[in-house]
Amino acid sequence: MTKSKYFVFGTAAVFVFAASVAPAANAQTNATSVARTTAKPAVAPTKEALMALEKSSFEAWKNKDAKFWNKFLSDKFVGYGSDGKLNKALATKEYTGTDCDIKRYALSDDKMTLLGDDAALITFKATVDGTCGGQKLPLYSMAASVFVRDGANWKAAFYAEAPIVDPKAASAKPTEADKKKEVPKKDQAKTAAPNTAHAALVAAERAIWEAWRAHDAKKLSDLTTKEISFINIFGTYFATKADALKDWTSEGCKVKSVNVTNATATMLSPTVGILTFNGGADGTCFGQKVGPIWGTSVYVKEGNVWKWTFGINLPAG
Repeated sequence: MTKSKYFVFGTAAVFVFAASVAPAANAQTNATSVARTTAKPAVAPTKEALMALEKSSFEAWKNKDAKFWNKFLSDKFVGYGSDGKLNKALATKEYTGTDCDIKRYALSDDKMTLLGDDAALITFKATVDGTCGGQKLPLYSMAASVFVRDGANWKAAFYAEAPIVDPKAASAKPTEADKKKEVPKKDQAKTAAPNTAHAALVAAERAIWEAWRAHDAKKLSDLTTKEISFINIFGTYFATKADALKDWTSEGCKVKSVNVTNATATMLSPTVGILTFNGGADGTCFGQKVGPIWGTSVYVKEGNVWKWTFGINLPAG
């Protein structure tokens, strides 16, 4: 949802994994019911059922339904909001939308990717007409949700969105105010104790960033699953592996070093994990200094190897 109240793209620095495409069309929504799975755990969810869930959450946000979120959000929930990383408690507070006035919304261009038997990724375009805290919300955003099976229900385990902006307009010369934003705010959400997969996911993420820095297409291909997708900080959506690798290995970025810090691994199952982190690089993309990002990567385990399958980057702060 554009529930991330004031998360408007305001910084002028260029960020990691940059590219440009135009926004797509809108679609009207009116679903408010919460979808349920069948009794058999092996049955995969349908895209329609998960989008009905997503639309019900937008409706709850629009109507300021504070009671909705406790049942909708998984206890494992993690995401990003206006001030950084969110857990279930912080997301419930932010998503209630008490200072928001949402006139209308629409969800479109939705796509579902199964992440094993018990988790699924939904990506979609959100069109929102409204304000939060007196500030106009971005009209168009690309968003991602991860749903996890919880008994007979599916619950939200992750949500984030990137406002769709013109990269050329966003890449103007940074102001003094922009420069002061380059250090990400300290996360409000308490990070969980490291789990057994934490070190492996962090190592995999750092390898991805190093391969991006080196424009190493083969290594990037080896570190990722057969099918991947990605949303960058401009709200650009790369739906295929070929498109993502083409963007990541372009010669537009000249980077000396990269860093992945403040990482937390949230395990949805023994074979699916979400890594949230702060990312940055010493260098430039298309002549502009690379700025810090709030990153999220979804990993699936293939045999004994964790592989990257989806990511979304947001401008930090």
